[in-house]
Amino acid sequence: MSLVKKFATVGGATLGSRIFGFARETFMAAALGTGPMADVFYAAFRFPNLFRRLFAEGAFNAAFVPLFSKEIEATGVEGAKRFSEEVFGVLFSALLLITIVMELAMPWLVEWIIAPGFADDPEKTSLTIRMAAVMFPYLMCMSLTAMLSGMLNSLHHFFAAAIAPVFLNVVMIAALFYGLWIGAEPRVIAWYLSWSVLAAGILQLAVVYAGVRHAGINIGFRRPKMTPNVKRLLVLAVPAAVTGGITQINQIIGQAIASGKEGAIAALQYADRIYQLPLGVVGVAVGVVLLPELARALKGGFAKEAANIQNRSIEFVLFLTLPAAAGLWILSDAIIRVLYERGAFSAENTSIVASILAIYGIGLPGFVLIKALQPGFYAREDTRTPMRFTMVSVVINSGLAISLFPLIAERGIATAEAAAGWTNTVLLFATLVWRGHLTWEWALARRTVLLLVSTGIMSAALIYTLRYAGPWLTPDALLVHQVAALACLLFLAMVVYFASAFLIGGADIGMLRRNIKRKPKT
Repeated sequence: MSLVKKFATVGGATLGSRIFGFARETFMAAALGTGPMADVFYAAFRFPNLFRRLFAEGAFNAAFVPLFSKEIEATGVEGAKRFSEEVFGVLFSALLLITIVMELAMPWLVEWIIAPGFADDPEKTSLTIRMAAVMFPYLMCMSLTAMLSGMLNSLHHFFAAAIAPVFLNVVMIAALFYGLWIGAEPRVIAWYLSWSVLAAGILQLAVVYAGVRHAGINIGFRRPKMTPNVKRLLVLAVPAAVTGGITQINQIIGQAIASGKEGAIAALQYADRIYQLPLGVVGVAVGVVLLPELARALKGGFAKEAANIQNRSIEFVLFLTLPAAAGLWILSDAIIRVLYERGAFSAENTSIVASILAIYGIGLPGFVLIKALQPGFYAREDTRTPMRFTMVSVVINSGLAISLFPLIAERGIATAEAAAGWTNTVLLFATLVWRGHLTWEWALARRTVLLLVSTGIMSAALIYTLRYAGPWLTPDALLVHQVAALACLLFLAMVVYFASAFLIGGADIGMLRRNIKRKPKT
């Protein structure tokens, strides 16, 4: 399967997950709005989600996949199976210990880290503690899921791992639908959601385990033992745990600051959900596919192949995220109104969330490029350099968020996250070029400029057309008219952008066709 087809496989499954995520957030907006129960639930859910990114997606995808790929190259599937069993035993035991400690420390964590702004409201603090305690075991399920997903990706079985997140949204939608159907009050619905997160984690773990069995590997449980392979994994995983959770680290800092204003946490979450669509479809697809591909190419001695894979991934990211960023900036009000403005979600909420979304749009290409650049370090078993850059971006994010929040509230937190993301991107890119791990291509630089020109043409067409579509997008217009108008604008943007990009040379149909058909060396 070619690189582009692998991107399409993972991106398609992720797109399905994001569509269900939109449906979930629409139900959430109608049921909870940006009220106190929305703040409580999102604050409680953020913490297990942070640890999922730190210990699961970040650490064990960055550290486990290159080592697992090396085992496949050196000792075959049987040796890789033995290595995965060693890791599984240590990971399960460590996660069990972490879960017990965190459950006992949850009151202190909520009061001092998760939501210090809730201190003046004992009821909100108490609910956040209890809901976080219910959802925290989700970390165990998702960390084990991430490890099994890394195995599947290394074996070139991408679909099961990519489709698993759909089940979280499906189960949460079912809980929301049931709560709305019986007319439950917001507090009860928030409790339904908390238990649904835990149930979804168990279901996701079962799905990827079945995928691993289908791929021909039956993992048994081994007594935890610090073998040389496990020690090497931990050496790589500790810095990767910091690096892999950069977005979540920045967001939890923003959340702690935003908890001082009612509704701010929920507003950031609603905007985050929208920009997570292109970030997930493109960024997750590139990150998931690129790491095992680079690792296998480098372990096999194909340095030129690895450099070409990395450059084509950057090109793919820019081709899709530049127009998405411009679209989010220009259509932010229309997007939020159509998706959320109903029930408890007011026009004032739309204005606030749309302004946050527009700022996230500026940061989108940077956030996705991080996913395309970090594997260049991880595939070479270098997890320390990205960690250092992550720490720089966290400092920038914290300083800007604290400085800007008193001035522009939620918008300040979004601005800080976007600035931190772009800083990290520049540092990663410059270092890869300086080390010679990323080949500078003037053709790629030229195409990037032409893609920016195509994005400018698309933006001008959108701004001009938006004046005529405005009456169809007002709050007084029927929902079907709003949806139709927004869909037409998005279709117009796609037509103008792709036509411009191919006509002026920002993208090349022949090259795209060759990349679709081309298979990496083995």
